[in-house]
Amino acid sequence: MGAASGDQNSREFLEGIQIGDLCSGTVAQVTRSQGVTVTLDGFSARPLGTIWPSDVSWTRNRSAAVKVGQRVTAEVIAIDLDEGHARLAMTATENPELWAFLRSRHRGEILSGTITAIERFGVFVALDDGPDHPVFPGVGFITIPELSWRHIEAVSDVVQVGQRVSCEFLQFDTWNGEARLSLKATQADPFQVFADSVAVGQTLRGQVTKLVPFGVFVQVADGIEGLVRLQELTSSPMAIPQDVVEAGDEVTVVVTDIDRERRRLTLSRRQVSPDSR
Repeated sequence: MGAASGDQNSREFLEGIQIGDLCSGTVAQVTRSQGVTVTLDGFSARPLGTIWPSDVSWTRNRSAAVKVGQRVTAEVIAIDLDEGHARLAMTATENPELWAFLRSRHRGEILSGTITAIERFGVFVALDDGPDHPVFPGVGFITIPELSWRHIEAVSDVVQVGQRVSCEFLQFDTWNGEARLSLKATQADPFQVFADSVAVGQTLRGQVTKLVPFGVFVQVADGIEGLVRLQELTSSPMAIPQDVVEAGDEVTVVVTDIDRERRRLTLSRRQVSPDSR
């Protein structure tokens, strides 16, 4: 009964906290792998606050930044009522100007800046407005999928260090203290532009780009590929796509479906009229 009562009390306490609130408390434990636990002011039964190692400090060694018994103030960045704890970030109070700037951004807002670094996992952007990041070469960050609508072989095919960009703000990444941005969101989606220009039943010419067990992909416009399923390659029975076509072949196809939401184009070679072959 006592444990159940305690769980209910902790849940009620956590329900009174909101993401973005600043909470104070006393450090109860510091571990190398799990981070810091905090006994929050107003609830002394057990530590309800947790600070992951990456959320303690960006600029100082964790062991030097926090000690057992130390008073801390941190921002609530997540609440797990089922597990009974609030995840906190001391990095927020360590960099209040940066946090305030990022929290005031809105999804869809356009932010401008300069590309400062290109990494294998994305691109850093030094924003024109707001404070600098205490660790990274830019407060803005664009992941590889958000660089372009098209498949890219190398990031340098899209952007270069020193290039000016305007991007759409997606979200505040509280883990890294950065603005997640999208460059492609500011550009017209080539699939939607293509979809506006064609209709189901229309005949197109294209080039086979890839053979897969269930069919072939055919490029019918710049950056636009559609799938011809195995059964739609020919009217005659076959075991593999190579029985009919090879990569690089020019083929005539018919548009059978345009899925705008999933950006998928379905084609048929079998349904092409004899006059169009």
